Amino acid sequence: MVKNTHLHDNFEVNFTLKGFTSILIGVYFFLLAYAYKYILDSFLIEDHALGLLSAQIIEIIFISLAAIFVLFSSFSLFFSGRRNVKRFQQQLWNGKTKAAFRKYLIGILIVFSVLIFLMNKGLIDLITPVFLIQYSIFLFIFKNKTRKNLLFLSGISLLLGIYCLVIPGYWYSSLTILGIAHATYGIVER
Repeated sequence: MVKNTHLHDNFEVNFTLKGFTSILIGVYFFLLAYAYKYILDSFLIEDHALGLLSAQIIEIIFISLAAIFVLFSSFSLFFSGRRNVKRFQQQLWNGKTKAAFRKYLIGILIVFSVLIFLMNKGLIDLITPVFLIQYSIFLFIFKNKTRKNLLFLSGISLLLGIYCLVIPGYWYSSLTILGIAHATYGIVER
């Protein structure tokens, strides 16, 4: 059997945000939003165990949860990519995937750096809207010609980010809606 290396040698095919991968990332968004909401609500209750923690410890917990979210989402992309390359009998890592992976890591570092900067400056109300806007840009950068529907997910994230700028208390609903949008995208884009 002859391998067709130029049809399946790019990041978009090897590491694609569709199907079960997108559904998993949507579930991760939903769980992250729920965990943040639960921790914040519990922190405000006097007799709750989380209410006894300092604000700095809560910040560390939030950063750790975000890192776990990124790690699990990245693993979802990686294992989906491994499945795809086995099916097409290709190499997972090639020039294009390595370059795209570097962009992916740089993008994640930029997002985390900006969010931690906002947190350190006390601009807590800007964290979710800025994240959603950065995420929409991130999705836009990694779209390809065959995945134009990814622009809808990017647009939803952008609109939710703008909405959060106007109504900061809408952060939980925005992250939940983004999780549902991801899962829906995964169901539609198989």
